[in-house]
Amino acid sequence: MSLKSKVLAVTLTGTLAAGGFVGINNLSNSPAATVAAKAEVSKANVSQKAPKNVIVMVGDGMGIGQLEVARLLEHGRDGRLFMESLENVALMHTYSANNNVTDSGAAGTAIATGTKTNNESIGVDAEGNEVKSMLDAFQARGKKVGVISNNTVTDATPAAFTASVANRWSGQEEVARQMLAAEYDVLLGGGASYFGPKKQNGVDLVAEFQENGYAFASDRDQLNSVGTPDKLLGLFHSSYMNYKTDKDDVNSQEPTLNEMTKKGIEVLSQGKDGFFLMVEGARIDHASHAADATGIWKETVEFDSVVEEVVNWAKDRNDTLVVVLADHETMGISATETMDIEGLKAIDVSPEFMAGKLVQENGTVTDESIKSVFKEYANIDLTEAEVAELKNNIKDTDGKVYAAYRTGWEIGSVIAKHNNVGVVSREIRAEGATGGHTGNMVPVFATGLGSERFEGVLDNTEVIKLIAEAARHEYAQPSGK
Repeated sequence: MSLKSKVLAVTLTGTLAAGGFVGINNLSNSPAATVAAKAEVSKANVSQKAPKNVIVMVGDGMGIGQLEVARLLEHGRDGRLFMESLENVALMHTYSANNNVTDSGAAGTAIATGTKTNNESIGVDAEGNEVKSMLDAFQARGKKVGVISNNTVTDATPAAFTASVANRWSGQEEVARQMLAAEYDVLLGGGASYFGPKKQNGVDLVAEFQENGYAFASDRDQLNSVGTPDKLLGLFHSSYMNYKTDKDDVNSQEPTLNEMTKKGIEVLSQGKDGFFLMVEGARIDHASHAADATGIWKETVEFDSVVEEVVNWAKDRNDTLVVVLADHETMGISATETMDIEGLKAIDVSPEFMAGKLVQENGTVTDESIKSVFKEYANIDLTEAEVAELKNNIKDTDGKVYAAYRTGWEIGSVIAKHNNVGVVSREIRAEGATGGHTGNMVPVFATGLGSERFEGVLDNTEVIKLIAEAARHEYAQPSGK
């Protein structure tokens, strides 16, 4: 959020008064108002000690189906993902202010600020008024704060915690500027292009961060050797970071999500008053948009391993709350009875990578390259009819071939069909504005101080209130907001 929005109350409370956090983000008439009743019922059972640290971990697009696909491919039907072992579990509704199905901007804003907003909006309410986030609230209380994502750090979820812009797609340059102005302690992920002179009217924002005392890292080696500076900026790709499946094939020099999170905690935990950290496993959502069950498996398992490391770090400290959740579900992913698990496990690159291997001649992709790519990377022999259909599906209304990521959506849908993956059809995906998001409820897992509040069926606006209640926070929004 911009500096002008950082106004906070001075009281510490065990529960939130009506004039506190609920009131300032206009939640008194929302589903979040039910939290007070829930808290009253369980007051005798909740923690009486406030967490020093709060870590929110967001698996973007990670619904129940994504978890089940990942679990089956990684551990088999008798195995479990680590996050399933966390002692407090809830389900969460995700709709936005103007749609039954949210996008990541509105979903991130609801989680970060407790405010329903319109799809594509970031850090503002449905009327466009700026609303503050829990990250800003923790920072104003003297805690170190940061965000980590394997998407761009300026995209929807990290932006919802750190900025206010009218539109997520056109506002990423402004998000970067607001991050600089707010002096957040840790920013790690992709999106270097949004900090560079070409997108910042000739200004090098990275240089300005460094002038303001930030250490900077641009690859894995630099991150691992940077030590524990007071403030850290790490930008490891011009756009979103590479899929887990593709890193070896593209000779990636990026750190893993685990390495970024470990370093982030090292830097933030230097603060004597504790810290707030948001970690996003963003590429679960991207793989889901492409109906890429193999990618969903790999990205979800990586995210799960980060959850395990974070929980293991926190478990003996008795001073940390960890909340793991999704912002929404993508593409209605499900583990069908006939899903070809072994066939999916044999694929080791993303549909986007496959799209990059297609050969274009005279403005169209050649039949031969389509057949060879599917055979080499997905072990699928396409029929002539399937080749013709794919060629038609990867062109826009002007007859131009889509960019690799968008072509990857179509390739992934073909692979999902051949391997009997349960998924929203490409036709339904094309008709919606979110690229295949659904309104399905998503999981919430929690552990540590105050985690017992995360039970039952929640709305996404309730997350911030439960965290605030656990942390004994009461806030005030600037007048008129």
